[in-house]
Amino acid sequence: ILVALSLQGQGEASARGTTMEGDCLSCIKYLMFVFNFLIFLGGSFLLGVGVWVLVDPTGFREIIAANPLLFTGVYVILGMGGMLFLLGFLGCCGAIRENKCLLLFFFMLILLIFLAELAAAILAFIFREHLTREYFTKELKRHYQGYNNTDVFTSTWNAIMTTFDCCGVNSPEDFRDSLFRRINPVHAVPEACCQRASQAGDLASISQEQCLTGNMMFRNNKGCYSAVVDYFELYIYVAGALAIVVLTIELFAMVFAMCLFRGIQ
Repeated sequence: ILVALSLQGQGEASARGTTMEGDCLSCIKYLMFVFNFLIFLGGSFLLGVGVWVLVDPTGFREIIAANPLLFTGVYVILGMGGMLFLLGFLGCCGAIRENKCLLLFFFMLILLIFLAELAAAILAFIFREHLTREYFTKELKRHYQGYNNTDVFTSTWNAIMTTFDCCGVNSPEDFRDSLFRRINPVHAVPEACCQRASQAGDLASISQEQCLTGNMMFRNNKGCYSAVVDYFELYIYVAGALAIVVLTIELFAMVFAMCLFRGIQ
């Protein structure tokens, strides 16, 4: 009788353990689905941002074209967005169907993406000097020609100064001792620095002539570096916060994927 009672107790404990294990596995499965759905949404957002930058009519494409690193970054965002979109879909399917092959494939791919994002962050830190005022000022002085719109660098800067109503990197003084002044010695600033005239005809011509000769009343005096940073400051913080959230979600997704993989019989 004692042996029978002992065996019955062990059986009940084993059943309770199996039930708890099943409940835990079910909880992990649905948490896995939720995290992967968030990854899916994050990938969709990155894809949307990348496409918007490339087709945006307000000139953002010209702004990032001023620096090859930024221009390359757009395609990195598109690639990462596409990968996260695919991974979120695979993770959701693997969790719901409890497919070990899909879960393992998901884990390996998201690990590669996680490492690639860390590498990108390290490279951005290493090459941060390419985004400083001094770097842009030096490049402006060396390459900006003023009126040669067949030159990509010149046309890009003209688009930036016209779009943001700014002049130079720091101020109009950036054009001193520059290639622009050597090509156009009678002009203190390029036409793109001039304020947009609300009048027509002779008054507009006088305003532009005053601007080109250096009259501060008729030109934009704010530097483009400050103008662009002020305009995109909110978006920069949102992008940084989003990157931290995405990395955290990826870590949790990898943990849940491996737990679910080990729990599936």
